[in-house]
Amino acid sequence: MDATTTTRTQAEQAPRGAVPEHPDHLTDLLTGALHDGDLVGVAARACDLSARDLAEVLARCDETDAGVLFRLLDKDTAAAVFEELDAVSAQRVLDGMREGTAGEPADGRGHTVLELVEGLDPDDRARLLGEMPASVAHRVLAGLTPDRRRATAALLGYPAGSVGRLMTPEVVSLHAGGTVADALARVRRTGREAETVYTLPVVGPGRRLEGTVGLRELVLSPPETPLAELVETDIDWVRATDTGEDAARLLGDSDGIALPVVDAERRLLGLLTIDDAVEELERAESEDVARQSGAEPWQGHYMTAGVLGLARSRVVWLLLLLVAATLTVNVLQYFEATLAQVTALALFVPLLIGTGGNAGAQAATASVRALAVGEVRPSDVLAVMWREARVGAALGTMLALAGLLIGTALVGASIALVVGISLVVICAWAATIGATMPLVARRIGIDPAVVSAPAVTTLVDATGLVIYFSVAHLVLQL
Repeated sequence: MDATTTTRTQAEQAPRGAVPEHPDHLTDLLTGALHDGDLVGVAARACDLSARDLAEVLARCDETDAGVLFRLLDKDTAAAVFEELDAVSAQRVLDGMREGTAGEPADGRGHTVLELVEGLDPDDRARLLGEMPASVAHRVLAGLTPDRRRATAALLGYPAGSVGRLMTPEVVSLHAGGTVADALARVRRTGREAETVYTLPVVGPGRRLEGTVGLRELVLSPPETPLAELVETDIDWVRATDTGEDAARLLGDSDGIALPVVDAERRLLGLLTIDDAVEELERAESEDVARQSGAEPWQGHYMTAGVLGLARSRVVWLLLLLVAATLTVNVLQYFEATLAQVTALALFVPLLIGTGGNAGAQAATASVRALAVGEVRPSDVLAVMWREARVGAALGTMLALAGLLIGTALVGASIALVVGISLVVICAWAATIGATMPLVARRIGIDPAVVSAPAVTTLVDATGLVIYFSVAHLVLQL
């Protein structure tokens, strides 16, 4: 791809042993020069940076600075940088260029929105248009060349989040009945328009997928070899309506660099390439991390996300957890008489609910991760419960030994025994609940990350207190 080639060339021209500058420093340097009016200096400094570094700088700039800086780039560099940007950052750059219409030149160098969007691969183009306001997206789509418009519209027709939105339709497909010489001739003839030629799908009548062959096998085989002898038929493939995350993980598990995408009748539609798969996995991981911490994922670069936007992404779950935390207050009120009889029990309440919450959060995180990579399924819920109950009990026993020593020294053996027993039971209970809730959530169609650490911690806090005071009643005969 042009962007990759440009980036590699710039990297090769960098001095050997040079340490790359931090994006923060580059951003401050370039935006400072912009604000000082030193446009010539900014343009000269930008020429020394790789496309990836420039994309990182643009992602950190505000909308106005990003637009001005982008207009200072020459046409080839601008195209390379634009390919490196994520959809949200690319939209911010376009907004910063303050285009009057989709086809107007943005500056004297000849950048236009249409040129930039047309220069993208179809999957990147569809991703960008999917993030644009509908009116702008329709105007830009209408201005594309007919071939690019059809290819982009076809990808946008698939559901959001599906692999159909991520695949590239620009594929060199080979016919099963030919020879190696025929295949190589086709690669040379049409390969420039394809995103990748290293994995080549082989199709039969009606473009039905029959297998794949690697470019390496073609190059190393005699020209007269029948292609059918080289075709790998036992391959992984996905349907265009499958989720992008599942397809990306399948590609990673297969150790390949591209995965065929087909329709319901197994007709070839395109390829999911490894770079798009990695981006999809990063996006999915970012969403899971946000939801595991009790927040909604935000789009775009963290450094340019608005304060109110970040607050909105977090406040809903905090409000829900605040309401749920009243369970803990109710439990304390219910056992108020017990606390009045043995006030020393109150000393260990923070220790117990904190330990239980952490044990539950650890189990929930492990369960969500195992679900994401396909190591467990909802049907494994009983096996997971039994495993985590034993893990939690083992953890509780280790912690109880330390709790017995500390408790005996502080408040006496009887209270220490209550704390020790409670630690074992609470940790076993917390680990079981923490590992089970994501599996149940997946079974009923809820994102497992949503019911992970914060929700588990809040539930374990309340139930852990019930366990603690119940053990106290039994041991102390209250």
